[in-house]
Amino acid sequence: MIRHMVFFTVKDPADLTAAESGLKRLEEVPETELLHVRRNLRRDQLGNEVDLVVYGEFTDEDKLAAFKAHPLYEEAIALVRPLRDLRIAADVEV
Repeated sequence: MIRHMVFFTVKDPADLTAAESGLKRLEEVPETELLHVRRNLRRDQLGNEVDLVVYGEFTDEDKLAAFKAHPLYEEAIALVRPLRDLRIAADVEV
C-alpha cells in the first residue's frame, strides 16, 4: 500500500475555497482506495502554514500512476496551480 500525502498553501487566503474545490475533484478519481482533501486544522503546538492536505491510499504504484494519469487529476492541477504558493508531496509504502 502506498500513502500519498500532499500539502498546499495558497497565495491569497481569499482563494482557499477555490483551491479546496479544485482539489476535491481528485476525490472522484476511481483509482484510489481512499482519498480525502481537507483543510488543515492548524492545531499543532509548533505551528505550520499548511492550508490544505490531500491524503490518498493506493494498493500499488500502478494505481498511483493511474490516479495521476486520470483527466480529473490534470483538471485539478490546472485549477489549483495558479492559486497555490507551496506544494510538498510525499509517498510512503506501508
